Amino acid sequence: MALVIEGEERIAAPVQKVWEALNNPAVLKQSIPGCQSLEKKSDTQMAATVVLKIGPIKATFNGEVTLKNLKPPHAYTIHGEGKGGVAGFAKGGADVTLTEDGPNATVLKYAAKAEVGGKIAQLGSRLIESTSKKLAGQFFSSFGEKVGEA
Repeated sequence: MALVIEGEERIAAPVQKVWEALNNPAVLKQSIPGCQSLEKKSDTQMAATVVLKIGPIKATFNGEVTLKNLKPPHAYTIHGEGKGGVAGFAKGGADVTLTEDGPNATVLKYAAKAEVGGKIAQLGSRLIESTSKKLAGQFFSSFGEKVGEA
């Protein structure tokens, strides 16, 4: 089951600062809902452990996060894939673009695609879609707050 989520967030920080935060595992870990660990393996790869509850199913996903199509400091694609044991799997990615909005603000736009399988996929598309949109919204608003206040 696949879905697409799009949105944008205005962040009170210059483009370069937002770009650096998007590449900082500590900031990403604090922003990703349910993230237990996020370790940098290289400049473009990280290992992640995320605990998520979707409807009645709570699962721990262990996976990889890869950064591709890097165009510093304006765009990249972030791709993640995680396995949640009997709960199933989740994989997806987001194209992220940063646009200057005055000297101290940035508009971050994202277009994310996600796919789930296994038990989670049996929960129904409406629940999965609403949960995914909520999680994406939480990530980007949390990320925006952390970068804007730093």
